[in-house]
Amino acid sequence: MTTMTAEAGNYKNATATGDVTATAGTLIGFYVNSTSSGTVVFRDGGSGGTVMSGTITPAIGFHRFPATFGAGGLHATVGGTLNATFFYVPGASGS
Repeated sequence: MTTMTAEAGNYKNATATGDVTATAGTLIGFYVNSTSSGTVVFRDGGSGGTVMSGTITPAIGFHRFPATFGAGGLHATVGGTLNATFFYVPGASGS
């Protein structure tokens, strides 16, 4: 597997459940802009894909989460009230 370190990439702001991206890539991390008991669960391969994380209850601020995801993309299931910006690098992944 190829290891890649990135400090910058594409971004997507989200306040509800949905795809961060529909193509393969690497998640750098995410910045929580605001939250009120908000949670997030990441899936590799869309809404029915493989769970990449347990339920995360993040505080406001940046959270590093370096992980690759496959051709089905990256999906974030959002619970509670959460406004987060996800940072990712599109391209081939190791998954």
